[in-house]
Amino acid sequence: MSKRDYYDVLEVPRGASQEELRKAYKKLARKHHPDSNNQDPESAKKFAEITEAWDVLSDQQKRQQYDQFGHAAAGGGQSFRGGNPFQGFGAGGGGMQFDMEDLLGGMFGGGGGGGGGFGGQRRGGGRARRGDDVRAEITIPFGVAAEGGEHTLTLQNGSGSERISVKVPAGIDQGQTIRLAGQGNPGPGGGTPGDLLVTVSIAPHPWFKREGFNLILEAPITPAEAVLGTRIEVPTLSEGTGVLTVPPGTSSGARLRLRGKGIRNPKSGERGDQLVALKIVVPKELSDAARAAWEQVQQTSAETPRQQLWR
Repeated sequence: MSKRDYYDVLEVPRGASQEELRKAYKKLARKHHPDSNNQDPESAKKFAEITEAWDVLSDQQKRQQYDQFGHAAAGGGQSFRGGNPFQGFGAGGGGMQFDMEDLLGGMFGGGGGGGGGFGGQRRGGGRARRGDDVRAEITIPFGVAAEGGEHTLTLQNGSGSERISVKVPAGIDQGQTIRLAGQGNPGPGGGTPGDLLVTVSIAPHPWFKREGFNLILEAPITPAEAVLGTRIEVPTLSEGTGVLTVPPGTSSGARLRLRGKGIRNPKSGERGDQLVALKIVVPKELSDAARAAWEQVQQTSAETPRQQLWR
């Protein structure tokens, strides 16, 4: 049976460039490799034919001889293969060589044991690859998110578990991710391990809320304190108590500021402020004396705050 033309085997024109040959061979080798076509008994023959054509046409000297004399170039109608149908993959082949894993595009996975690409003898290849990243979530206290600190994460590892200490930077916000380099899955073939990506949720605080890098604290005051003015003590997140002056005539909802008592900006290192929102709280029950006093206040008031509001 006569041999097929090598250009027909690789499905390229006779004037094809080396790059066109390389792409054609890579495509066909992937398609017909025996390990990816174990149900097709003809795949090994097709693969050997493709590799033989590549071995000749990728070598400039062999290609010139083939273009001039065809299959008879070696004499007596012999093949150019020289006894190794897979030379194109490694040492001793033509002018352009392929790494097996690059050629097959990782079709056999990256972490198998001693198997291989040819007939199951080297599955998985020996190239070192980076391990996969691992994702996890933690919920940290409000104060740790604001001030920074350590938090322990427990990861399931097969039938057991692993405790990992996570360093939380000051000022981290809800939904942000902490990357722990090298704490992910091992790298196949001795490659570097992946990273551990930890998404952060922040537990609510009983008193404080966050607004950017500012802290919001609601502080109740009495009507008399709002009218006459006063000084009040309020808690801060990490520095004990602070003292604020409530000016006379303060309305409910007014905000007073404690500078530099907020959350540290991790980029600038500067802290935001603590804003104290005042809320006037009225008593639900009054003694007779208190009621009489409020009635007197009402009678002496010149007008209500609504008189000029909707005119």
